Amino acid sequence: MPMCEIAHVENTYSTQFSSFRPLVEAKSTPLFCSCRGMSPKASHSSTPNNTYVLKKAPSSVGEEKLGAENLLYQINGTNSSLFSRNLRMLDAFDDEYGGVIVDSERLPANPNVFASMLRFSISHWKAKEKKGIWLKLPAEKSDLVPVAVTEGFEYHHAERGYVMLTYWLPEGPSMLPANASHQVGVGGFVINDKNEVLVVQEKYCAPPFTGLWKIPTGFIVESEEIFTGAVREVEEETGIDTEFVEVVAFRHVHNVAFEKSDLFFICMLKPLSTQIMVDDHEIQAAKWMPLVEFMEQPLIQQDCMFKKVIDICIARLGKRYCGLSVHRLASTFDGKTSALYYNAVDSQHSNCTGN
Repeated sequence: MPMCEIAHVENTYSTQFSSFRPLVEAKSTPLFCSCRGMSPKASHSSTPNNTYVLKKAPSSVGEEKLGAENLLYQINGTNSSLFSRNLRMLDAFDDEYGGVIVDSERLPANPNVFASMLRFSISHWKAKEKKGIWLKLPAEKSDLVPVAVTEGFEYHHAERGYVMLTYWLPEGPSMLPANASHQVGVGGFVINDKNEVLVVQEKYCAPPFTGLWKIPTGFIVESEEIFTGAVREVEEETGIDTEFVEVVAFRHVHNVAFEKSDLFFICMLKPLSTQIMVDDHEIQAAKWMPLVEFMEQPLIQQDCMFKKVIDICIARLGKRYCGLSVHRLASTFDGKTSALYYNAVDSQHSNCTGN
């Protein structure tokens, strides 16, 4: 602990605990010096009445312990650890960009203790020239959120079970990445050997679209591929099993929901079954509809976006257009296998010729 902080501690508590008999003197000795690249470790020990002792705290496994010396004391024979907790730092570990990620599983439950530890930690991380702080607060510790906001943290994003807050330590604008900017939707264009399109009427829709027969659509879920999401949505809404063929087009639009942008992928799928089973939670009705009848719907004819999508799908059926097929490839940059979508007209497996 730096000498200035020790002096502050002595001044703060000397009047309240004037009966303390120190076992060690707060002088500039190796015990109190903070060495570069090293942090103190702490352990608890019992002391005689009205005494305190300074020791070192246990380090986190594989990490530098982000903590300061713990000060334990007894008053009238009763041990107290509040003062000790208030001097401790929050458990955290470094990220790969020079920032800090607070361990959300080792947060104190008491908001007052959390506030003291948070202030102490921020001071320490500033001295260490850390950059951004990521603080994930679980729903069961939501009472810590106002404390963090008061100390300067900002909301980053929230999920069902937590809220994520951030704090940019250096001067100047924050360089932390923003929250996700897009939602991703998929639509399945499924056509059978009879030239019939699989269509649905949604149970809940805006009044202008009441009665419209449309292709099955929905959002992909976390960690789901575009092609598997399209197959899943069609099966959930209609009970029809399908096989992904290609992405034939995608739409990009902004300020759709909660000021987020939207990416919508139209996928051509091959039906593997014919018996429709409607999901009555979302869908009013579903059926196989002749392609010509589907195209002649007034809402399709009057909307240039809908009409263009249908024109593309018809061109793909006539092999006059090639979509993007999915290919699984591994990258040495991150060591992960990804789905790459591209046009494969030169492939021997291609069933389109292009324009």
